[in-house]
Amino acid sequence: MKLFKSIIFIFTYLFLLSCQDEIFTVDTSKKLSFSTDTLTFDTIFTSIGSTTEKFLIYNNNKQALRISRISLAAGTNSKFRINVDGTNSQNNVFTNIEIAAKDSMFVFVETTINPTADANPILIEDSVVFEFNGNKQGVLLEAFGQNMHLIKSTLLTKNTTLLTDKPYLIYDYLAIDFRKTLTIPAGCKLYFHNNANLIIYGNLITAGTFENPVSMQGDRLDKVKFLDPVSYNYVAGQWGGVYFLSPTGNHKLKNTNITSGYVGIYSPNEDRSTLPTIDIENCKIHNFVYYGIVAQNTNVTVKNSEISNTGSYTVFLNGGKHVFLQSTIANYYANNSFEPSSRDKTPAVMIMGLQRSAPMQTEFVNCIVSGTMDNELSIASRFLTDYKGAFSYSYIKRKDKYELSQFKHIRWYNFDDTVFKQSTYNYEQKKYFDFMPDSISPARHIADPATASRFPFDLNGKNRFSDGEPDAGAYEWLPTSQNN
Repeated sequence: MKLFKSIIFIFTYLFLLSCQDEIFTVDTSKKLSFSTDTLTFDTIFTSIGSTTEKFLIYNNNKQALRISRISLAAGTNSKFRINVDGTNSQNNVFTNIEIAAKDSMFVFVETTINPTADANPILIEDSVVFEFNGNKQGVLLEAFGQNMHLIKSTLLTKNTTLLTDKPYLIYDYLAIDFRKTLTIPAGCKLYFHNNANLIIYGNLITAGTFENPVSMQGDRLDKVKFLDPVSYNYVAGQWGGVYFLSPTGNHKLKNTNITSGYVGIYSPNEDRSTLPTIDIENCKIHNFVYYGIVAQNTNVTVKNSEISNTGSYTVFLNGGKHVFLQSTIANYYANNSFEPSSRDKTPAVMIMGLQRSAPMQTEFVNCIVSGTMDNELSIASRFLTDYKGAFSYSYIKRKDKYELSQFKHIRWYNFDDTVFKQSTYNYEQKKYFDFMPDSISPARHIADPATASRFPFDLNGKNRFSDGEPDAGAYEWLPTSQNN
């Protein structure tokens, strides 16, 4: 009988203990905790809406807590919307929300910012207010809204110069008609929605400056949720690319940054009798699922520029005259820029001569060609010794180096070379790719001074002759103190 009573007592005690969480504290000294005191959104395009951000509510007390009311401080005038633990409310008010002892729950937040006449970013603020046991606690909400020019499936049929008062948000495509010219002035920013493209049937001029470059990127301005705070601008495949589709096009790109699409510049001309021209100067073409530059039956000149990180060819040349001066071609592509490398087995630079191609002539001076493969330059020509190429004063990563007369003053790859300052994305230290030569880089002090003098300032605006001996590539090495 005593044993029976003891068992009953134990089970009763355990039952009461298990129910302790259901006893709601009314102690005014008990507080909630939050995963953040301020929830900040990245810049949001007005009228488009935001991605969803979230924070956690923690009840670290030994008893359950009943939150009598969760609401937005601005009430019906708020620009934000909240969802508590998966539940919506039309008026953004939630009552009698129970949170168990030592438990937590999510609050999800969205916002839509209405357009205004202001071209500058608009700051909106509010707070989520929690009321319980006579207490009030809150989490601040803040977001910047950016007005924009919205373009959807647009073909421009006359010469057009874009504006710089507000950025452009492009859905589907923006195209310029045959024999017409699209001019993108200094400081103009183009944001492309998923799979949107810039299609040039005529001519393209981008007139950026060092202080106010032209930029083209995807429209995701927020962070990657599972790897915060990595920006989506570091994730390849955010939009399509720039397509040059005229056999007679004349394109000039200056001080322009193109990043994180499927392709950078794609010129697939099939007419070997008329060749478009592309002149690229002081540009950065970086981080693409497929290609950086494809120039088929196209004359292309690249000066003082970086073309980098692609899932396939970084530069593909097939037919035409190709000149690369004082430029860096580097392929250390990593899938989404922060996972182990997932590029295919193609070299960073492929020069391919085919029967259907226009005659080819190639010149590389003061350049760097490097990446994760053993051979990052490949020339596919039937008679290599007769190939009209000239490569000089450059660093080339090629384990099987070319023993050809076209190559002079070349620093070929060695196994232990450290070429760049930062050739990986280091998530823990938040260091992104930096293709400036390392202090011990084999690309240092090998450039031809006469060619370097044509581009006295590197892509960072630094003097190439600061130490009297210019480096190959788009960037000049400088001590850390001079890079700030």
